[in-house]
Amino acid sequence: MVLVTATPYNNAPKDILSLLKLFQKARKSTIPNLPDLEGFFSGLDRKLKKLDRQKDYAKYINTVKENARELREKVLKYLMVRRTRTEIEKYFNKDIKGQNLKFPNVEKPVPLFYELNDREDEVFNKTIELIAQKFKYARYMPMLYYGGKISQPEELSQKNMGKFMKILLVKRLESSFFAFKNSVDRFLRSYEMFIKELDNGNVYVSKKHTNKIFELLESDDDEAVQRLIDEGKAERYASSEFREGFRDDLQHDHDILLEVKKLWHHVNRDPKLLKFLGELSKNPVLQENHLIIFTESKETANYLFKNINQQYPNKVLCFTGDSVEATRDKVIENFDARARDSKEDYRILVSTEVLAEGVNLHCSNTVINYDIPWNPTRMMQRVGRVNRVDTSFDTIYTFNFFPTRQSNDQIKLKEAAEAKINAFLTLLGGDAELLTEGEPIGSHELFNRLISRQTLEGEEESGESELKYLQVIKEIRDKDPDLFEKIKCLPKKARTAKTLTGFGTLSGLITYFRREKLQKFFKAIRNSVAEELDFLTAAKLLESSPEETKEKLPEQYYDLLDKNKEAFILATTEEMPHHGQRGGRDSAANILRILKATLKNTKKLTEDQEIYLKKVLVQREEGGLPKQTATQTRKALHVIENEIVKAGRLEAEPPAPTRRQVHWTTTTAPF
Repeated sequence: MVLVTATPYNNAPKDILSLLKLFQKARKSTIPNLPDLEGFFSGLDRKLKKLDRQKDYAKYINTVKENARELREKVLKYLMVRRTRTEIEKYFNKDIKGQNLKFPNVEKPVPLFYELNDREDEVFNKTIELIAQKFKYARYMPMLYYGGKISQPEELSQKNMGKFMKILLVKRLESSFFAFKNSVDRFLRSYEMFIKELDNGNVYVSKKHTNKIFELLESDDDEAVQRLIDEGKAERYASSEFREGFRDDLQHDHDILLEVKKLWHHVNRDPKLLKFLGELSKNPVLQENHLIIFTESKETANYLFKNINQQYPNKVLCFTGDSVEATRDKVIENFDARARDSKEDYRILVSTEVLAEGVNLHCSNTVINYDIPWNPTRMMQRVGRVNRVDTSFDTIYTFNFFPTRQSNDQIKLKEAAEAKINAFLTLLGGDAELLTEGEPIGSHELFNRLISRQTLEGEEESGESELKYLQVIKEIRDKDPDLFEKIKCLPKKARTAKTLTGFGTLSGLITYFRREKLQKFFKAIRNSVAEELDFLTAAKLLESSPEETKEKLPEQYYDLLDKNKEAFILATTEEMPHHGQRGGRDSAANILRILKATLKNTKKLTEDQEIYLKKVLVQREEGGLPKQTATQTRKALHVIENEIVKAGRLEAEPPAPTRRQVHWTTTTAPF
């Protein structure tokens, strides 16, 4: 058993392909009816690349969902077993009770609205507009202004740096006014230093630190990011090598930062902190329980710790990426119910994402998300720290903070909070998917998911489960073994008929085919093409009560059966990938061409070298070589290509793929 990841799908379908390649050959997989994984996943990617996430939003969402369905049906159903807590409680209740286990009840998340007064609201909205739309982030993308030529990866890296710095500012603004003001000051200092050096004739670009910077951004260490950017002077360029507009854009950004700093100069109240301290003192859940407070900002965490500790001295613990091992030990002792040396020294834990995965904190049953977890999966992971199967609590509580405008009307508070979220997502445009970590989410949908119980339990899209039907079979096996034996002995070409409501007099046929491990259902209806059904759809159509009687087979039975057979053969015809010479000199096919030529001229090779060469050839054809290995091989082969090709005669192209002989087992059910 190999434990790979709990979150296999982050931004694109190919995330899953990367994991599959650990166990499968990309062009000769063992997954039924899907030998070419590369081709399948490339097809999913192409569907999304044609669409603009902003302009074609509805179509984009539908395509994402359709891709997910195809992925489940054609790939994951052969590899993955997924069981939600609801399913386990419903279908394995006896096992749970037998092991004296229980799942706590997860309450619907409570939204906590921190209200901005008129002045704060105006400053907040103006700031979002400035940092998301007006600010150019020129200081963080200098090579985009370079007069010379830069590579495509370098250009992409520069653009990504600008996007990440924008997201950093947006997250800090929503996290806490304290963290945001500090970030603005750091940005300002960085711009001043950069402009000063530019005027002195120098531009320093720390390209070698780019990957490290991304790591630091992920771990919320923007101080270290700024340090690396400012001090990591890996390469020096002359100011004259950059286009004229560079200095203007830097000054433009500097002026906007000064404007933002001026806007916030007279904002001394912190409505979010005031709201939180008020809730801590009067909300019964927050008064009584151990609390876990999550924030994405290390500065916000320290700021919260300082202020909460004044109200509850010596009862608050703070853990961030800077914390020492001794602090981690205190966290385990006070918040992990499985700790060997359990203690009751602290009741409140303030933490960054560093504790959001892989740690048990189930001495607590209350999670507070101090800043918006823009990706709802993050919220589920945070709550997962306390939502453990061996918790002593019957109920899990969650609280989420949302910015809003002052109002006495609860409904208007919610609407204003949604409007704020919408402002973030709309003004960020296409970069919003970095904020929501790849998930295409609208403001209304995001708000609803963040106050949804299903999100916390990871059952948003669980839908119906095949367990319902497996349970029926299990009950027959345990309670009526004679009937179970009768079912096992049904002839392989069994057929029956029933009447389905909603179909009128329309005749149709569902056929179940099995070839080795491959199982498929097809449905044919008169005057239409046969279509494949997933198991659940077919099971719902076939489901019958014991009282239902068998109907007469329709006259069109054999015509419909032929339709389903043809569809099955078409769907299960395996075609070997065709390795032509498309892509020219640098294509993967060229490697095969050179290797095959080598095999025609093996006089200078030892027997072991010949065997090895054949193995490499097979691995390449089946997609078993990593991309980097193939690239290095291609470069090496180009050096000796002419010599090899002249010495050996190229093999003929492989013949066109032919359909395999198909043997099937069928069970049919007309309706």
